[in-house]
Amino acid sequence: MATISMKSKPKSEKNINGKGNLAKSTDANCVIAAGTHIEGDFSSTENVRLDGILRGTLKCDHRLVIGEKGRVEGEVSAAEAVIMGQITGNLTVAGSLQLKSTAKIDGDITAKYLVVEEGAAYNGQCKVGN
Repeated sequence: MATISMKSKPKSEKNINGKGNLAKSTDANCVIAAGTHIEGDFSSTENVRLDGILRGTLKCDHRLVIGEKGRVEGEVSAAEAVIMGQITGNLTVAGSLQLKSTAKIDGDITAKYLVVEEGAAYNGQCKVGN
């Protein structure tokens, strides 16, 4: 089984208002395009957009977006997530989870906050607010 790990580059500091105030840049992203199939565990310290298929564990330290054609068969964890595709496995989100109208989850959901659009479907237990 393959393991893929994405590590972030050092965050750069940017002057955001011309008065010497600095902010950390967190613009780095990882995109897994449609047509991409990954077999194995995947982890990233960056934001992730998944439009392909992953069979294995997915761990994202920041924002995870699973597009309409994106699919995960395995455990998923993220700091926050927007799901438009399919997950077969448990989903754990430390912060906000949004299930869009095309989302289909077959597994247990754990999240601090949950927003579900009409049409989204999940089959499993759901724990919110922990």
